[in-house]
Amino acid sequence: MNFDVDVLVIGAGACGLAAAIAAHDAGASVAIVEKRERPGGNSSLSTGSVPAANSRFQREAGLTDSPEKMVADLMGIAKETEDLALVRRMAEVSAETVEWLVDTVGARIVLITAYKHIGHSIQRLHAPVSRRGQDLVDDFLAAIAKREIPLAVGNAVEDLIVENGTVLGARVNAGEGAFEIRAQKTILAVNGFAADPTLVKQYCPEIAGAQYFGALGSHGEAVRWGLKIGAALANMGAYQGYAAVAYPHGSLLSWTTMEKGGILVGADAKRFGDESLGYSGYARVVLEQGEYAFAVFDQKIFEVAALEEEFMELVRYGGVKKAETLPELAAMFELDGTELVHAVEAYNLAANGEAKDTFGRSNFGLGALKGPFYGCRVVPGLFHTQGGLRVDGNARVLCTDGTPVPGLFAGGGAAAGISGKAGALGYASGNGLLTAIALGRLAGLTAASEIGGIAA
Repeated sequence: MNFDVDVLVIGAGACGLAAAIAAHDAGASVAIVEKRERPGGNSSLSTGSVPAANSRFQREAGLTDSPEKMVADLMGIAKETEDLALVRRMAEVSAETVEWLVDTVGARIVLITAYKHIGHSIQRLHAPVSRRGQDLVDDFLAAIAKREIPLAVGNAVEDLIVENGTVLGARVNAGEGAFEIRAQKTILAVNGFAADPTLVKQYCPEIAGAQYFGALGSHGEAVRWGLKIGAALANMGAYQGYAAVAYPHGSLLSWTTMEKGGILVGADAKRFGDESLGYSGYARVVLEQGEYAFAVFDQKIFEVAALEEEFMELVRYGGVKKAETLPELAAMFELDGTELVHAVEAYNLAANGEAKDTFGRSNFGLGALKGPFYGCRVVPGLFHTQGGLRVDGNARVLCTDGTPVPGLFAGGGAAAGISGKAGALGYASGNGLLTAIALGRLAGLTAASEIGGIAA
């Protein structure tokens, strides 16, 4: 049988780009197709953070970590998962994945020591200094160009080519009719299904109705293609939300503002929950309380968040407002000043250890809030789904009977993730990018190794 390419990668986010580089470097011929007009997907919209346990960068910083500790952290918030083996596998390969990013891809990422972020008991996030996922994507694209790996944007896959149960490439449409690309191995690196309201309502009903703020194109193709050929699904109820998307600006209000002691109030200027649930898990709570919420924090928190480029960009665009007093801040957002004062006073009593927090919050970051104060109008958002095709430890897509689908691999939004069985509380910072890059790399290596004796 004649093939156009050894490995066809569908999708040009971090997963697909990692898969292509790994397969190419292992000796396979590779091509990437991307349905959008530019690569990047959700990876470009992320903070570029990849968690890794016991990386050399952690050791150089004097931090002691282990895959076992990372698994304990992840399961501590996820509680349950339909694929514990995948959680363990991702933790085990996390350090080599981050080191490969730096050493082989040339990614300009560093260990973040200023904070741990949601779900991690130790500093293990590695990210661009800018905290912009686009910078990581740009480094991937530079590595793709250096290797002269073909990347065709504006080429939408209509369906997989399946013969006698084996996936042999895909039918692609670049706008002038469909054509086939035949490949010995096909890697699905497409986004999830967060932009498809029907699938969201079916699998993630608690967040249905929230605005979608992820990359365009997350329409669930991998789920539909997989179901047609008998592939298994896992963790389909899990998703990543974000509780504080600046409105109307559409950019993320840094969750550092909440972790360091900020609060969220509703249109009535009253708090409505425990903000320490995290940016993903708290999104559902914000959605339930009303149309808008308002973040409130102070100068000391502002100075920490100001170290992040995206936060300061939001400030420059006027998304964050400053006032010397709470009544002044309330007036800027047409809130009840008296209620806001009461909300902050009650919160400060808990932060000072003088009373229990009404909503059970126990972590108050930098302590009681003191003027000057800052505020930002926010809405909750859905960013991406965390369920998808069940894969094995080397990213092979599995059938419902547990056997691999011949010729097919998946990672990133196409594959089941490590954020628990359902809901958003199991999402730890960086989970999406870790499974994207780690599974992409493993898919590329394994696909190449299965072709004609090419060494992995």
